[in-house]
Amino acid sequence: MMDWGSGTLSVGQHTLEYATWGPSPAEAPTLVLLHEGLGSLGLWRDWPAQLAERTGMGVLAFSRAGYGRSTPVNLPRPLDYMTLDATEVLRPVLDAAGVRACLLLGHSDGATIAGIYAGSVSDMRVRGLILMAPHFFSEPEGLAAIGAAGGAYAGGDLKEKLTRHHDHPDIAFYGWHDAWMDPSFVDWNVADAIDHWRVPSLVIQGAADPYGTLAQVHEVEERAYAPVETLILEGCGHAPHKERPEEVTAEIAAFCARLQAFETSDVEIPELT
Repeated sequence: MMDWGSGTLSVGQHTLEYATWGPSPAEAPTLVLLHEGLGSLGLWRDWPAQLAERTGMGVLAFSRAGYGRSTPVNLPRPLDYMTLDATEVLRPVLDAAGVRACLLLGHSDGATIAGIYAGSVSDMRVRGLILMAPHFFSEPEGLAAIGAAGGAYAGGDLKEKLTRHHDHPDIAFYGWHDAWMDPSFVDWNVADAIDHWRVPSLVIQGAADPYGTLAQVHEVEERAYAPVETLILEGCGHAPHKERPEEVTAEIAAFCARLQAFETSDVEIPELT
């Protein structure tokens, strides 16, 4: 079991960096943060500490293999890399952290990983989902934006920026970029995971997100069996927690409070007659 603080843990062949904030899993439920396709532990900046303060929950964040200060991966990444991270990595991380009850909070790729986990892995510790800019199927708009990011990395300052946060920036970037740019990725679709959710979800989407449209949100609303809440932010792009931090943090805190209030309430289940 890892220490509640910061350090590294081993999952399979990889060593992953992690950090925690707020109360331990023995004291409160845990918010588990899953970063975007070019994200890392460090790129959450001070938001995990704010979440811990606003929600009263513990917060756990880590860099997936190939990102941040975690060990690298071999390229090319398989096209089902998000499914593999959901089904092979997340449970060992939760086990190592001693998580007892949690909400999965993911951004972009991380939101997809959270959604796949909730829909394909039986884990009663997961009590809810908070998904920012999730994608469950490829869209022409998103593929075009990722293609443009390739140009910014090759000929702009994107590589320099990523180098500050990743030990292996080429692996971080091309592992993500090249999977999405593979011709077969046009047909990528993991929306069937939504059909199997049995926990409430909060979906947060910027209406001006170049990487995904509101069709992703509508897919969740149409397919989810469990309750779905949405926050659509006009004029907001791909990173709602950075572009509209107060509004997003307040909505997340309120969602967490509602779930905790429901779990601690005395709800009578009517007898079958």
